[in-house]
Order: sequence, then C-alpha cells, then structure tokens
Amino acid sequence: MTAQLIGPGTIPESATSSIIDLGGLTRDTTAAESGTGLKRTMNLRSVTLMGLAYMTPIIALGTFGVIAEDSHGAAAMSYLLATIAMLFTANSYGRMSVLHPESGSAYTYVGKTISRKLGFLVGWAVLLDYMFLPMVVWLIGASYLNALIPAVPMWAWIIGYIALNTAINIVGINVADKINFVLMVFQAIVIATFVGLSIRSVMGGTGTGTLMSLSPFAGQGSSLTAMVAGAAVAAYSFLGFDAVTTMSEETKDPERTMPRAIMLIAVIGGLIFIGVAYFTQLVHPGGIFADSSSAAYEIAMTIGGNLFTSIFVAGLCVGQFTSGIATQASASRLMYVMGRDGVLPRKVFGHLSKRFNTPVPCILIIAAVGLIALCMDVSTSTSFVNFGAFTSFTLVNVSLIVAYAKASRKDRAENFPHGALRNVALPSFGAMFCFYLLIHLDSNALALGLAWLAIGVVVLLFLTKGLRKDPPEYSADEA
Repeated sequence: MTAQLIGPGTIPESATSSIIDLGGLTRDTTAAESGTGLKRTMNLRSVTLMGLAYMTPIIALGTFGVIAEDSHGAAAMSYLLATIAMLFTANSYGRMSVLHPESGSAYTYVGKTISRKLGFLVGWAVLLDYMFLPMVVWLIGASYLNALIPAVPMWAWIIGYIALNTAINIVGINVADKINFVLMVFQAIVIATFVGLSIRSVMGGTGTGTLMSLSPFAGQGSSLTAMVAGAAVAAYSFLGFDAVTTMSEETKDPERTMPRAIMLIAVIGGLIFIGVAYFTQLVHPGGIFADSSSAAYEIAMTIGGNLFTSIFVAGLCVGQFTSGIATQASASRLMYVMGRDGVLPRKVFGHLSKRFNTPVPCILIIAAVGLIALCMDVSTSTSFVNFGAFTSFTLVNVSLIVAYAKASRKDRAENFPHGALRNVALPSFGAMFCFYLLIHLDSNALALGLAWLAIGVVVLLFLTKGLRKDPPEYSADEA
C-alpha cells in the first residue's frame, strides 16, 4: 500500500511497526497484515501467468504482418530489439517493486520516489490505457468470433466477453488464476502447433526452404531504421509485463516474487515473440502481403488448411479472453488504489466487496467502459491505448535512477545490487528507448493522450489547491 511520508513524531505508536525505512523511502504493511486490505493469495506461477495472459503471446501472430511490413521482412530482429529494450524497463519495475511492494505500479513508484504530484499525473495517464485496454481486448476477441461464426451478431459477442470476464474478476483472483492456467495451456498448444506446421511447411519447400536462415533477422533490403520502426510496433506486444505490479498486495512475499515474475514475463514473452516471428517469417519471407493486418490468417491457411485456420482463430479468441481477465483485474486495482488514496472519490473507487474482497465498483466501471466497443471499430479503439504505457515506462526507469541517487551509501549496499550499472545505466537506456516510442506514437494516440493529461492537470490543481499541497494519500493510521 502507499504510505504517507510523515515527519518525525507524527506516526502513532500503533503504526510504527508497519513503516519500513528504505533510505528515506517508506512503505506501509499494516493493512495487508491486519486483514483489512487485499488478500495475499498469488504465488510466482500465478503472477507470471497473469502477466503472460495480459500480454497474450498469440498476439504476435495477429500483429506479425504489420511488423514484417514495417521492418521489411526482419520481424524476428524487430522483436529481438524490442525484447532487449523491454528487459531494461522490466529491471526497473522489478527493483521498484522491491522498494515499494504495494499496489499502484507506476503511480506508486513515481509518487513515492520523485513527486506525489508527478505520481498522480503518471497514474492519471496510465488510467487512460488501463480503462480502455479491456475494451480493445473485448472488441478484438468479438471481431474474431464474428468472423468465425457470422450468424451471431457482433454486439452479442462483446457483451458475452464483458459479462464472463466481469463475473470472474468479481469472484476473485483465485478463480481467475485457475481459469487463466487452463486457457493459457490451450493458447500455448495453438502457438506450438502453428510453429510445428510452419516447420513442416518450410521443410517441404515453402518460403526459405531451410530452417537455418538469417532472413528473419536481416530481412530483404531492410535497414536499422526499418528494424527499429518494426520494434516500435513490436514493443506494443509487451504491454502488460508491468501490469502485474498492481497486484503486489495480493502476492505472497512480493519483495521476492514480484521482481522475479516481472523478469520471467518479459523473458518468456520475448522468447515466444522472437520464435514465432522467426518461423512465420521463414514461411513468408519479406514484408509484402495482400493485407498485412490479416497476414497470419493467410499463413495459417497455407500451412494448415481450413481446419487449422479455425483452431487458430479459436486460439486468438481464447487469448483475448485471458487477456480480458488480466486487463480488467489490473485496471480495477489501479483505480482502487487511487480511490483509497482519495485522488478518486473514495466511497466509490476505494471500496472492497465484503463478500469477495475484490474492488467490485471498479470492476463494474471497467465493464461499463467496455460497452463503448458496441459503437467502435478496432482501428479507432487501439488509438486509445499506449500513451500512458510508454509514459509510465519512461518515468519508472527515471524513478529507479532517482531512488538510487537519494539512497545513502549503506542503503545502496543493502537494497541496490550491482550498483550504478543496474540502477543508473540500464534504466537510462530503458528511459530513452521508451521516450522514443512515446514521441513516435501516431497522431491520434498523442492527441488523445495529451487531452487526457490536460484534464489530469486540472484535477491535480483542484486536489492540491493550486499545487500548494500534495495530493491525498492513504496513510498508516488509516489502516
């Protein structure tokens, strides 16, 4: 949980044992230990699967054509570059999750390290993505299902997705965890089958005709600029490895579990993306397609015929379902923490269900926002996300640098392993790459993001009485 930075002599005796000092940074463990907050039920496997479900590994096939086109046939290299860059950012999230094992993710990390005012603005920016990403996920899933079974109208699939995901998230993380495990296994089988059929097709003379080729990394007439352009799109596939930090208060031993889970999610996701891109690019060298947005469907038909194409579409739909569970859960946790702090109306957003111990009002709000999908298309809805994600990625990297700079020599030795290399050099590279992606978003995403941020500035001015005080925050004595 987020803890107020309280001066000496102002902490009640009953709360002093719950404030842990980390070189000038503090964290609150009272509510989690007293049973008044979210329950710690998730282990390393649970958190890792939730993050992978959020990322939806099979989406690498859905976006393959666009990345291959942008990179001129070097999709595997684009994913490799994106993976390396995201690992730097994953390192920063992992370190910050140790310093602040509370829910809230970038909102908490930036607020407690740099400035609570800036932390609010980061949380506000991320809230845009978190609120609308479930809607995008449900819309894409419904589009796949409508293509597979056109007799069922689009609106029915959308409402079905929303209803099932919402019910699962209200009941609780434990149920979502079990469902995620089963569905992730199915998604993995579809991905493995796609790769296996690709290998068989290539060995049969399709595409490059050989399994050992530099073509997926070098492309056909590709360049570093084209590969980086592809990497900027490929980085979108990683959105979600950070979202599990919003579940820190539901994780057992978060100081140890969370950083390991974050790195595992980034590494496993990256390896899947690179592998899928490599073998798919072998089947179809180059970056020219009849329709780049549906290139994977064409390739699925080539390597597996009608039957496998149907299974492939089913796998994509399952991937969107598991992603819907994870994105809605993460969004509701961020809203709950901001509501508990009081920067959003506490009576609505800061409330946990007594029966399920989940933030039901926040979950229902996300479901209501998802209904906007009834009157939108995929291309328009996707412009609603990514601005907040790359804003938060950039500033979490900066937060680790600031935390290291603020720490005493003794604290650096205890809480910042590998010194300046891991806590300054690596996050500096991560911050620069993520900022580059941020400023190269499409014009719709930038316009919407900046407009939303402007509203956040107005809210911040109201909450802080013209920046004369810090935004409200959940403190130890409230627990």
